Amino acid sequence: MAIRRIHITGSPVLHRRAQEVTEFNRELSTLVKDMYQTMDKAPGVGLAATQVGIGLRVFVYDYEDADGNPVRGEVINPKLEVGPISEEPADEENEIEGCLSFPGERFPLKRANWVKLSGVDLNQNPVEIEATGWLARIFQHEYDHLEGTLYVDKLAEGYASEAADLAKEYGWGVEGNSWLPGKDKLEG
Repeated sequence: MAIRRIHITGSPVLHRRAQEVTEFNRELSTLVKDMYQTMDKAPGVGLAATQVGIGLRVFVYDYEDADGNPVRGEVINPKLEVGPISEEPADEENEIEGCLSFPGERFPLKRANWVKLSGVDLNQNPVEIEATGWLARIFQHEYDHLEGTLYVDKLAEGYASEAADLAKEYGWGVEGNSWLPGKDKLEG
């Protein structure tokens, strides 16, 4: 297992739809194991394959529910059914997100409070999870990565311009920027 470099906004793999996984082999197993290790070291609550430069429809997640129970897994070739999203502005305290591909910054984003995630795990066993609250937010965030969208691409106007200004200030938004969890000190 190895910690992989996390791509920062501007890397082409982050901005295009990932391809379906067709081969469940040793390379896929290594990728998933590396993604868990990278996510843990970052630290994060989710990580999509595109964030480590691999254009495949895979993400991992690690979350502790309200009762303190760990909820951890991987989803390959996910499908996501999303509940309604309120038209109200995002709450600046309770609906804030961050992203390992836009590191060090956090912005509010309105998301659905309910989702139904389906796909398969590494052993090709079916995965089907209905989630609410933060777990629903994590699933939407990671699924967006596989669609080629970063959460900053969905921000309301004032936050979107602030994120764009920060990306420019940090020299992001161009190909070639990445960071290695546990090794690189990031601006932002």
